[in-house]
Amino acid sequence: MDMISKRKIWVLSDLLPYLERIRDVKKIVLANGCFDLVHVGHLRYLQGAKNLGDILIVGINSDSSVKALKGDPRPLAGEMERAELIAGFECVDYVFIFEDLTADKVLLQLKPHVHAKGTDYTEDSVPERETVSSYGGITAVTGDPKDHSSRDIIRRIAEHPSGGSSEHADE
Repeated sequence: MDMISKRKIWVLSDLLPYLERIRDVKKIVLANGCFDLVHVGHLRYLQGAKNLGDILIVGINSDSSVKALKGDPRPLAGEMERAELIAGFECVDYVFIFEDLTADKVLLQLKPHVHAKGTDYTEDSVPERETVSSYGGITAVTGDPKDHSSRDIIRRIAEHPSGGSSEHADE
């Protein structure tokens, strides 16, 4: 893991005191997800989330929560690998891993100014919207249209396991 990614990956409890110090001068945005097979839709979601504030924190579902949400054989990549990939995005300031199936507990700890979700949600369908509202935060939907999904990529790979023509098999 490179030094930049290493500096971005935190344990949530260690990140909280820093966020308390900057809360009054920086707008904090929380985005969260499984990020099991990272694709361009994830990047666009996180770039859009960053545009909503000053500090973008990304919560990554743990391996056990991804398995509970998505079923076997997910996750395809381990939680630390997924955290490192997301930390590698320039728009992301901090990353942490959380165990729960929703971000409700995390939101109550962090109390970000904005909770950003991708376009597979509407502001009314975000599961945590009542939690965000309870402490005075804003729920926002950001990213490009939901034309990308890990599930669709996995399906396409399964349907075409050779990856296309044999001339590219070694790439």
